Amino acid sequence: MDALLIALADPARWRLVSLLAERPRSVGVLAELVGARQPQTTKHLQTLERAGVVVSQRTGQRRIYALRSAALRDLAAALDRLADTADRSGGPGETYERYGRSLHAERLAADDSGWADGRSFKFLRSLTGRPERVWRHLTETSLLARWWTPDDLRVSELVFEPTPGGRIVQEYRDAEDTDGSEPVAGRAEGTVDDVRPGEHLAYRLSPLLPDGGTAFTAHVDFGLRPAGTGAGTDIEVRYRIADSTVDSADFVAGVEIGFGQSLDKLAAVLAADAQDTHSDTGTRTDTQNDNDNDNETRSTK
Repeated sequence: MDALLIALADPARWRLVSLLAERPRSVGVLAELVGARQPQTTKHLQTLERAGVVVSQRTGQRRIYALRSAALRDLAAALDRLADTADRSGGPGETYERYGRSLHAERLAADDSGWADGRSFKFLRSLTGRPERVWRHLTETSLLARWWTPDDLRVSELVFEPTPGGRIVQEYRDAEDTDGSEPVAGRAEGTVDDVRPGEHLAYRLSPLLPDGGTAFTAHVDFGLRPAGTGAGTDIEVRYRIADSTVDSADFVAGVEIGFGQSLDKLAAVLAADAQDTHSDTGTRTDTQNDNDNDNETRSTK
């Protein structure tokens, strides 16, 4: 496929392919039609032949070239698959465009300090596992690191002290930046306000601007309650913005998408862990699995 793309990338060769799509032609005629010397045209045709785009045969004193449509159809099919991947419903491309629209709107609105103060977002999720289990994923750094970033990002530094007045530090990078060579994608610092295990968690978190200043202060409030049926948990998150600066527009634009993606990851992590538990033992309880997590956390400290 690489050889085919390289062969077709040259405008002169593309012109030859277009002419051969009409009908097979000799080297001399092709050279005349494209206005080039015959040796140069021959080299281009040989490149196309090596790439599988054309075939040739000698007829008397002439060499006749013809197009191989199968190679172009294979390329077209590959391009269609790429386009379908990029355009899939709910995929990263759609999210990118959605963020772009939000970014444009927020930049227009950011005309003075405090422009976004009072802006609030509400998130609801039904999660697998009892509130005690969900709570651990909200407060333990080893579990927080599994979900507390939007898609395509990874936690690179994390401090979360689940006590009133406790410190929060969150830094994240591109998920594919495994060696840390790219700039940090984002960093936030904050403080825990309220802790009621299994029921309520509140904290303040401020995304940092590139110069180290704060973009805004997010007041984040988690409410947990057992689901009406089964061993699940309903979680409600209220996210309110205060102390917004003019330079915070890019951050505000990503709140609804980014925090929503993080909560979706939390739901997926909890569901996958529950599925693994049932697959491994068939009868393990949340309490047994939590005990295993306790042992694992202690072993890594």
